[in-house]
Amino acid sequence: MAQAQQKPQYTQYVFDNLLLNPAVTGIENYVDVKTGYRSQWTGLDGAPVTSYITVSAPFGSDFVQGDAAAMSPGNEANPYSRLYTQTYEAAEPHHGIGFMVVSDQAGQIGTTNIDATYAYHLGLSSTLNLAVGVAAGVNHISLNTSGIVLPDSQFDPAIANGNNSQWKPDLNLGIWAYSSNYYVGLSAQQLLPQNLYFSTTSSSINQSKTVPQYLLTAGVKVFLSDDLTLLPTTLIKYIRPLPLVYDINMKLAFRDRFWIGAAYRYQDGVAGLVGFNISSLINISYSYDYTTSQLGNVSYGTHEIVIGLMLNNRDKVVSPRHSF
Repeated sequence: MAQAQQKPQYTQYVFDNLLLNPAVTGIENYVDVKTGYRSQWTGLDGAPVTSYITVSAPFGSDFVQGDAAAMSPGNEANPYSRLYTQTYEAAEPHHGIGFMVVSDQAGQIGTTNIDATYAYHLGLSSTLNLAVGVAAGVNHISLNTSGIVLPDSQFDPAIANGNNSQWKPDLNLGIWAYSSNYYVGLSAQQLLPQNLYFSTTSSSINQSKTVPQYLLTAGVKVFLSDDLTLLPTTLIKYIRPLPLVYDINMKLAFRDRFWIGAAYRYQDGVAGLVGFNISSLINISYSYDYTTSQLGNVSYGTHEIVIGLMLNNRDKVVSPRHSF
């Protein structure tokens, strides 16, 4: 029996929380586009490689045309300043729509998730919003049998007469509470458990299946000075029957233009991160993971890069207002 990673993991989850929780759909007052590439455990043959694109947009005239927390163009205040939190007001109730495509190749097994997302954001108080969201779509799983080498025989019952290209339904749910200086989110992924076996002839080896994954995320802003902000975040994963897994991420932001950070993943690795908000259109971030588990003996770490676009950014902000 083997227990293994079923969905991709991300070092820069804080930069694109839509990958973890559909409730953040439409959280910002512009069309938020993110594309990322992650090469995990480089140097190890067949190691996971993940690429993705997410798109999120709000709709609702009170929010899109006049967000209560918005800053007028040219305002020098930034979301990582004390002044911003002192004058912050909860966003107007609004909807969000989006989609995401995540492609993951691990050895000879490839998976592609294609999901549409929706969220509704409402104000619980003058400074606190709550969003609920859903992501639904399909998951395509494939097996490249031409790349499989069988040293002892030419027959493997696990893939014999197999269905090597399958489509499965996908469903994720989430909630997200956020204010000017903190957020808390809870989500559930793979809520429709699916069989993953390829063989159509032997029931004794057809045991592989997906399981639901529950994710708790949280973050807070700690103001060290008017221009320097510390942003600790965490991600806790509960995936039965695996032990509880957690990530701790720490970003140090210099105003709203540049940040550096470090991350720790329980019994897996540590990482360094850096990001630049280049303009009101584009931002970019990079991370490198050093593997502390035994896989570090046969790999050269993990590289991940994320590029973001802020389209229809009417207020010309260079960093997110409602997310970190």
